Amino acid sequence: MNSRIKYIIFVSALLIIAAIFLLLNRTINDIKREERKQVLLWAEAIQKRNVIVEHSNQVFNKLKEDERRKIDVWSEAQHLILQENNSRFLSYLLKVISSNKNIPIILTDVNGMVISTANLNFDLDLNQEMPPGVKTEFSRYEPIAIKYGNTIINYLYYSDSHLFSELQVIMNNMIASFVEEVVRNSASVPVVITTVDTVNIIAFGNIRETEFNTPEKQEAKIAEMMKSNKAIPIMLDGEITHYIFYENSTLITRLRYYPALFLLVSVLLLVLAYMMYYNLRRNEQTRLLVGMSKETAHQLGTPISSLIAWVELLKLEHVKPEIINEIDKDVQRLQTIADRFSKIGAKPTLTLENLNKIVENVIAYLRLRTSKNVHFHIHAEQQHIVAPVNEPLFEWVIENVVKNAVDAMQGKGSLWVTLSTNKTCAIIDIKDDGKGIPRQKFKTIFTAGYTTKPRGWGLGLSLAKRIIGEYHRGKIFVKSSELGKGTIMRILLPKEA
Repeated sequence: MNSRIKYIIFVSALLIIAAIFLLLNRTINDIKREERKQVLLWAEAIQKRNVIVEHSNQVFNKLKEDERRKIDVWSEAQHLILQENNSRFLSYLLKVISSNKNIPIILTDVNGMVISTANLNFDLDLNQEMPPGVKTEFSRYEPIAIKYGNTIINYLYYSDSHLFSELQVIMNNMIASFVEEVVRNSASVPVVITTVDTVNIIAFGNIRETEFNTPEKQEAKIAEMMKSNKAIPIMLDGEITHYIFYENSTLITRLRYYPALFLLVSVLLLVLAYMMYYNLRRNEQTRLLVGMSKETAHQLGTPISSLIAWVELLKLEHVKPEIINEIDKDVQRLQTIADRFSKIGAKPTLTLENLNKIVENVIAYLRLRTSKNVHFHIHAEQQHIVAPVNEPLFEWVIENVVKNAVDAMQGKGSLWVTLSTNKTCAIIDIKDDGKGIPRQKFKTIFTAGYTTKPRGWGLGLSLAKRIIGEYHRGKIFVKSSELGKGTIMRILLPKEA
């Protein structure tokens, strides 16, 4: 019944741990899915931003084309002025030229000397070469050559109009602020948005800039993020224009270790609970055994005293000495048994003893009180195998094991006791040719209360294990067993106390 209850408790605990473990994993996966949804929303936002940029670029390209046409008209007018003599047409051409109020222009001669300017937001000296900075700015577009006949006499440099430049700056700022706001305000995970070549970072969130402030760090960081999650591409007109890289959030990173930590703690708690249960039960068994042993020793004291008196009385009655000797042996045996029971629970004194002699005495005593169909054999590798033991308790162990072997043979068969040594231990093997023990019962037979006898208490081998293990720091176990062929029990005793 106790085994069934333990099994039910153990299985229930495992089911609870498994349920919590699965729940944690499911929660982590749900959070990861939600985080990916957020990143996909950012991707959608960037996608829309790209559409805005594309439309803006189309508008700006149209503005550029329109301004280019205006410059072409302006340069054509300048060219015609050089050739036209009609005063009315000249007035019209000058009106065309003066109508330019927006586009910055610089007119130079063929040698690069500034002749005139219009719509500049800075001062420029005439009859001087353009400064390098100004020339770089106004060289974004190829200058227009103004010819007189087939000869170039002027160059017309121009730049984007002030209105165009202001619109471009405003649009870029709006787009940049839009992306940063989406990323910084929405992101709960470390995220980086890059160009398609992953070289230029457009925006980032929940991540320190120092983690990618050099090309090497940036490459390493992006590679690390790719290992964490698959990059999300941003498409425009069927082509990838950007990538979004992201890592799991700090929460996910922490939660990832929680199931393993929880499992470890649960296992430790289960082991601790089992050890506490085992120790409580063992202590309870110990108290029960000690109490029973003390009470048995006490109860045996009175009849033993009476038997001693009766032996003395029989001697006075001149009863045959052989009978008195056998009775006296049994009385001494009862005294030994009472002494053994009285020592249970108390720390016994160990002394170096000859194990050969102890085993021979036990077998000699049992041989006279066992069926003639049981044949005893003793074999020792050495004449004197010595180990520290408590002789009465050790005799009890040998007696218990031998009696169990005789019972397993059902009063018929052969029993061998072999004594040997190795570097550290004395070894006693007790072999029978009885019915054998199933392998799954090799440890169970040493459990208090386990027995296969109809009237057995199941205490013999349990006490033997306690005496050898706790008092003698040795071991007793089933060395081997085969059903229908017999069993070998082995006892190991340290050679030194």
